[in-house]
Amino acid sequence: MTNHRGFYGTHKTPAFRAWLERHPRFHLHCTPTSSSWINQVERWFGFLSDQMIRRGAHKNVQALEADIRAWVKGWNENPKPFTWTRTAEEILDSLARFCQRISGAGH
Repeated sequence: MTNHRGFYGTHKTPAFRAWLERHPRFHLHCTPTSSSWINQVERWFGFLSDQMIRRGAHKNVQALEADIRAWVKGWNENPKPFTWTRTAEEILDSLARFCQRISGAGH
């Protein structure tokens, strides 16, 4: 669940917890919105939007859907894996600098 459109924290509500208790075969695994795989999925949708949707002229919903399917097919035939450009140490150092910058800033 994300912070988007008021859905943040819905998995913590009593109603949702009660539903999970009534359905024991379901197990909830919450992933922080800042987690790396979510960022990669968002970047992939960014590619889709930038390379096909915004550049295309779609006469109707069916044409848009066909264009999206064709773009995804092309992507899957020639996948471009995401690669990290920073080491874990660089990321942690950047985070430490950020925390130091905001400490004492009233947060």
